[in-house]
Amino acid sequence: MPLLVAFLFAMLPPVLQAQQLPEPKPLRFDVTPFFGYRTSESFPVEPHVTGTNPRVVLDAAPTYGISFGARLTGREEDLIEVRWARQDSYLHSEEITPQIPRGHILLDQFHGDFSHEPYIEEWPSWVKPYVLGSIGATHVSVTSGMGFTRFSFGLGGGIRFYASRHLGFKIQGEWLATLAAPQIAVVCGGGCIVHVGGAAASQGEAFFGPFIRF
Repeated sequence: MPLLVAFLFAMLPPVLQAQQLPEPKPLRFDVTPFFGYRTSESFPVEPHVTGTNPRVVLDAAPTYGISFGARLTGREEDLIEVRWARQDSYLHSEEITPQIPRGHILLDQFHGDFSHEPYIEEWPSWVKPYVLGSIGATHVSVTSGMGFTRFSFGLGGGIRFYASRHLGFKIQGEWLATLAAPQIAVVCGGGCIVHVGGAAASQGEAFFGPFIRF
C-alpha cells in the first residue's frame, strides 16, 4: 500500500501538467510557391470561312507562381487563397494562310481559390485530398506590347501531404477557362493583326509545391 501511494503521488504532477496544456493555436495563413505545367490554349479567329477552323494557339509550357491563403472561418479544412501564376510561352497560328509569325507571349493569371478538405475516414491524417473552385482574371501580353485581360475561372482538386502541422507539400490539377468574348485584336510579329473571339478558351494545369502554415 505505501508503494502504491508513492507511485500515485509520483504520477500526479505529469497528469496535472498534461491537463493544463493550452489548446494549440489555430493556424490562419498559408504560403505556397509552386511550379507546374499548362496545356495549350487556342482562340478562334473571326471572321472565318464556313467549314474552316482558323485559330491562334498558345503553346503548352511550364508555369510558376505563388499563393497566399487565409482561413477566415477559423476552420482548418477551408482555405481561401489569392494565387498568381505565370506561363512564359509562344503563340502560333493554325489553318491561317499566310501563317502569322511565331511570337513570344506571357500569360499572367490572378485567381481567388476556394478549397475544402472533406473528411475521409479511411485516409491517414497526414494525407488530405481537397476540392477547389477558382475565379479571377487572366492577362495575355505579346512582345509588341499589346495584350488583353479577360474573366477566367477554374475547377479542380488535389492532395496535401503534411510533414508537420506547419509544413507540407501539395499536388494540384485544375481545368481553367478564359472568356474570349468580346472580340480581341492581337498584334503578332511582322505587324499583322488578327481578331480572336468565341465563348471561352480552356487549358489544363498541374503543379506541385511546398507550403508553410502559420
